[in-house]
Amino acid sequence: MKPSRRAKRMARNHKRNQKKASLNLVSLMDIFTIMVFFLMMNQSDVEVMANDSIKLPESTADTQPQNTINLLVNNQDIIVQGRAIAKVQDVLASQTDDDVIVSLEKELIYLASRRNATELEAEIGRPITIMGDHGIPYQLLKKIMATCQKTEFTQISLAVKQSAGEQNVPANKGA
Repeated sequence: MKPSRRAKRMARNHKRNQKKASLNLVSLMDIFTIMVFFLMMNQSDVEVMANDSIKLPESTADTQPQNTINLLVNNQDIIVQGRAIAKVQDVLASQTDDDVIVSLEKELIYLASRRNATELEAEIGRPITIMGDHGIPYQLLKKIMATCQKTEFTQISLAVKQSAGEQNVPANKGA
């Protein structure tokens, strides 16, 4: 018996649609790569505060740094959150009466306006971390801290490199 036209058409369609489905792994790998980079860039647990342009002073402090606004001071620039704010030479050369760095003051006021202060911050002041090279002049550090205080960033932390010296040694060990 001869197959009908319908039976032939169905046989052709079955033969044509018999290919196995495949998965394109290139697109899938691209998506996973993008996800990995996105997650790496947006994690907030650990913040690396290292910089090759400064050498931090050493200390036996064992308190871990908080995630705050970072102010970096090296031999050339004052940098807030990765943005150069002022030149160290210009700040040291300026002879102002109130020891305030105007460009730093403007930047800190701007950063404070971007986020409302919590009740604790309103009471005791906003936190800031100063990463200063161990060789910066005290006069510069004094001006930076005065500017921070004027803009209500009074919880000042100084970043240090932990040394391998004695830790947790009591100040007065029984006499």
